[in-house]
Amino acid sequence: MPLRSQIARIIGKTSRYLLTKFTQGGSSFPGKIALTIEPDILKELAKNYQVVVVTGTNGKTLTTSLIVEILKEVKPLVITNPSGSNMHQGIVTTFLEAPRLKGDQKGIAILEVDEGSLSHVVKAIQPEYFVFTNIFRDQLDRFGELHTIFDLLKDAAKTVPTAKIIANGDLPMFNSSEIKNEKIFFGFDHQKDELVVPHHNTDGLLCPECDHILTYNMITYANLGKYYCNNCGFKRPELTYTVDQINELALTHSQFTINGQSFTLPVAGKYNIYNALAAYSLTRELGLSDVEIRQGFEKAKKVFGRQESIQLKNKKVLLNLVKNPVGLDQVLELITFDHQPFTLVNILNNQYADGTDVSWIWDGNYERLNAMPVKEVITAGDKMDDLTKRIIVAGIDESKIKKAHSMEEIFQLIEQSNSKNIHILATYTAMLKLREELKKQGYLNH
Repeated sequence: MPLRSQIARIIGKTSRYLLTKFTQGGSSFPGKIALTIEPDILKELAKNYQVVVVTGTNGKTLTTSLIVEILKEVKPLVITNPSGSNMHQGIVTTFLEAPRLKGDQKGIAILEVDEGSLSHVVKAIQPEYFVFTNIFRDQLDRFGELHTIFDLLKDAAKTVPTAKIIANGDLPMFNSSEIKNEKIFFGFDHQKDELVVPHHNTDGLLCPECDHILTYNMITYANLGKYYCNNCGFKRPELTYTVDQINELALTHSQFTINGQSFTLPVAGKYNIYNALAAYSLTRELGLSDVEIRQGFEKAKKVFGRQESIQLKNKKVLLNLVKNPVGLDQVLELITFDHQPFTLVNILNNQYADGTDVSWIWDGNYERLNAMPVKEVITAGDKMDDLTKRIIVAGIDESKIKKAHSMEEIFQLIEQSNSKNIHILATYTAMLKLREELKKQGYLNH
């Protein structure tokens, strides 16, 4: 390793040690220091690793976590970046924390990478595989519309033409001829073909080849499904890995079949079956067996803000991160599996990490709440007033809505609630503050 890289590595690791010892940590700061000393440090740190990059709008964190759970049972050295550290400096920190490789020892790095950081990261680490989860409208102020996000993924893949792409074949864009890398597709094939019409508010319904509106024989949600173009013949590609049956969807788990093999995931929601399918596809490509993958799924953990279950005194709290309309709709669908009366807590911030444009709440289907046993709604966050208005417009009686002007007031209102079940939906920075308070009060230990 060149001298400058050695110095950057030593100082970065030292700063990480000091932050861990004397503060609550700092997942990105050591990487930021190391990059200031040596901008190319990531290339040196990653050179003895087989690298997999997981990216896309939704599902990166759980997909990454599932892959790691599967691999760590059979691979001697697996490293990954913690949730929230998916930008350039956070990934550098991940390699700074990794055990030193000895001799010709090789490791494998499963990295969740923010779409906006892809170009910087990929140039340095040259991944062998990309896992593309999906593309949905998200943080318009950062990413713009769907094609802007697609260009970020496409350009990253173009940088590493030898990398193999494991892609969601149910998303039309991923089947575009603009992506030249070798592609292996996964998707759902659990229903008989039947002509269906997407919801009128759905994005991404144009053919990537000729811009005509696509036709669907099956839709799982949003614009994901079995599509074809009547104009140019474009259609969903042949799938290598398929969910061929959904056996059970519940609030606490999912049961499904992939390529004829049954699996149980201790995480709920159809959207998380997609994440499991992505993890299955990648690990099968890496040579793992169905038995090994099943064992990994069974050990899956609820990851940061994704269906975290917390006992708050006599209240059972389920915590979910929401950051865009498709994600919000999937979490609202998940909540429909709770047949007991509940209180909904919704916290909406518009800081940089959340996306400053919160107009997306008007595209989320809050109207679904009218069919659920919602006893009351607590709104909070920087954009509490916008959120309250949206929920009133959705049809929720204003007398059921309470505003919380602080984190303390959120906890007070939860404790005063007549519901034993509490569902909390929060944007990213709101989730951070909420979890920090839960740790302080002893309800969370990680």
